[in-house]
Amino acid sequence: PGPMLRISFFRNVFNCHVNRAPMSGRIVSVNYRSGSFVNAELDKASEDNERNGLVIETAHGQIGVVQIAGLVARRILCWANANEPLDAGERFGLIRFGSRLDVFLPEGAQPRVTLGQTAIAGETVLAEFGSAKGPVVSRRA
Repeated sequence: PGPMLRISFFRNVFNCHVNRAPMSGRIVSVNYRSGSFVNAELDKASEDNERNGLVIETAHGQIGVVQIAGLVARRILCWANANEPLDAGERFGLIRFGSRLDVFLPEGAQPRVTLGQTAIAGETVLAEFGSAKGPVVSRRA
């Protein structure tokens, strides 16, 4: 795919990080990779840490969602499988204790979150596309 927009979300060690689908679509692949457990806020965590990545085919193209374990987190859970559908806001996994979730959106996505903003799972709109198809994340509880 072409250039991607990355949005990262961090959780501290006292939170359980529930992961939700940023857009509706069908899961193309789920890929787990073992690794280290450095602080999830560091850039190298994306490359070095244990992680699990999903590729989701959406109406706007493919997106990526990567669950990244943190310094203390030693358990990534993902109950989504390849070829399954996902609705926007649907839970697909969680990471226990300090962690990170990276969302990769295709070119054309316009960010609607700012650096340091607290996002609320299933409610905060991450980005929008220029079409009339609506926001990337639906507003549902």
